Amino acid sequence: MQTIIKNILLGCLILATLPIKAQTTQQAIVKVSGELTNPLSLTETDLQKFPQTTVIRKDKDGKDHIYTGVLLATILEKAGVTLGKDLKGKNLTKYILLSARDGYHVVFALAELEKDFTDRLIILANTVDGKPLTEADGPFRIIVQDEKKPARCIRQLTSIEVVLPTF
Repeated sequence: MQTIIKNILLGCLILATLPIKAQTTQQAIVKVSGELTNPLSLTETDLQKFPQTTVIRKDKDGKDHIYTGVLLATILEKAGVTLGKDLKGKNLTKYILLSARDGYHVVFALAELEKDFTDRLIILANTVDGKPLTEADGPFRIIVQDEKKPARCIRQLTSIEVVLPTF
């Protein structure tokens, strides 16, 4: 019994003398790229610098939840995407391809994001009901106000690509 206790104490002593490595957690990023003038890599800290918008959305639990984040159009404007009065002609054929960590993709036409075309709010959310999104949903999620099916409320968003199709 004394031998077991000595071995345990010796093991503890050895562990105590080992150098402790600082744990580093990689900060989540959403990359904004494609047909734009200013590619972005956005972190949660970066999102806090933008004006915040809230959207109330009923989730699969049947309850309304308050999502907070940044209008997707605001992020695209910062990235230099053609919006506003210049969203006409070939610019109306551009679309946004959103990609999730698990390989899921959804598409929005640029006009679906532009306030001159719609009153629907589409946000890049990072909180729900005042708390960070769960790991299953976040850290970033697209929330579409008043869309009947949640299929385009993409979870675990990793990239936003602006695409000009070739015809």
